[in-house]
Amino acid sequence: MDNLRLSLKNSRTRLVLASMVLSTLLTAAVLAMVYVTANRTITGETRSVVSAELTGLADEYERHGMIGLITAIERRLPTAAERDALYLLTGRQGTKLAGNLSHWPEGITAGSGWVDLQLRKGDTDQHVPISAASIRLPGGERLLVGRDALARQQFDRVLLRSVALALVTALALSLLTGWLLTRLVFSRLKDIADTADNIVSGDLALRMPLRGTGDEFDQVAGTLNNMLDRIEELISNLRTTSNSIAHDLRSPLSRLRQRVESLAEPGKSEQDRDIDLARATGEIDHLLRVLSQLTEISRAEAGLGREQFEQVNLLQLVGDVVELYEPVASDQNIRLEVVGNAEPIQGHRPLLSQALSNLLENAMRYAPPGTAITIEIREDDDYALLSVRDRGPGVPENDLSRLQMPFVTLDPARTERNAGLGLALVAAISHMHGGSFQARNRKPGLETTLRLYRKS
Repeated sequence: MDNLRLSLKNSRTRLVLASMVLSTLLTAAVLAMVYVTANRTITGETRSVVSAELTGLADEYERHGMIGLITAIERRLPTAAERDALYLLTGRQGTKLAGNLSHWPEGITAGSGWVDLQLRKGDTDQHVPISAASIRLPGGERLLVGRDALARQQFDRVLLRSVALALVTALALSLLTGWLLTRLVFSRLKDIADTADNIVSGDLALRMPLRGTGDEFDQVAGTLNNMLDRIEELISNLRTTSNSIAHDLRSPLSRLRQRVESLAEPGKSEQDRDIDLARATGEIDHLLRVLSQLTEISRAEAGLGREQFEQVNLLQLVGDVVELYEPVASDQNIRLEVVGNAEPIQGHRPLLSQALSNLLENAMRYAPPGTAITIEIREDDDYALLSVRDRGPGVPENDLSRLQMPFVTLDPARTERNAGLGLALVAAISHMHGGSFQARNRKPGLETTLRLYRKS
């Protein structure tokens, strides 16, 4: 009993039983309809034939009288056995005048409609089932015409046996189909579950198996693999960020401690104290900027702020940011060029402005005087692309993929001291908008591209 309960709790068993029950019920309903329809069709045809014969014999009586009716019945009798036909004509007193039935059935009133009887056929003692109809003639005689229902009953039994056999076959086939279906489904689910267990155990490089069929299981596995790729990327970024925080914040914290300790040194002049205090304040501001940027990156990576998405005209947004940076670019003898356009997108306007500002600051830091920085807006299928290109020294090809990693600064190509979080925030904002961040060397210069899904 316990084993039975455990089996019924098993999803595979329940699925097989459900498939078997549903298939059996459907098959039973179809077969029942076939049986009822066949039975009704045969009964209807029998009654039509009997009614037609009654009408024909009644016409014979009207045209030729009793002699003509008896003659017509006797003419039919030689082939009656082949047709399972039954006839009986009696006089007013019940005397048999013609036919192959021995006597008028008891309890049957002529003209009472369709009846099913058990009668003795001819002069034999064999009782057979009969379906018949009767009329009373104008002279008081009674006429009964029917059909031997034995063959129909035998057909019914054969049909019932066939229905039962078909039902048993359907039950077996549904059981086999359910077993094959569950084996297919649960084998794929087991592959996914086993892979998931191994991933939980720590092997983050594993991915869900794909069979290349393109079915729903492959689609689910592909979606899970994309999710795992994203999770692995986030964990890698988190690990890098944690290590970088521990490494990169140690120096400013150490310097800050030294500045604070120097303030307590005896004999220090007021001017030196002011210098140390200013430097300590600078270190604190630097730490606050780093923590603020890390918070913005974390919020963007988590997708916080999606409820603030609105329709954003990229050309207008670029115009506003360029207007803000044009005075600084002019001081460095750098031109800012805007080309292209795109349909409005759904996005977070302040964060997109921040991302473009970071790209512009990065480009202006390394663009040679007398050159131009190009901001291009274009479309690519369902994406809007926002690119910023300078004409500087570019980045070593092997380091391009590292640009968006937190706390990464590339020397000597990017020598300016900074926390290395600007492009990491740009990448996080692009992911928040369903896109990606890309960087490539254009020789000369570096082109950074913010890829944004237009229907986020």
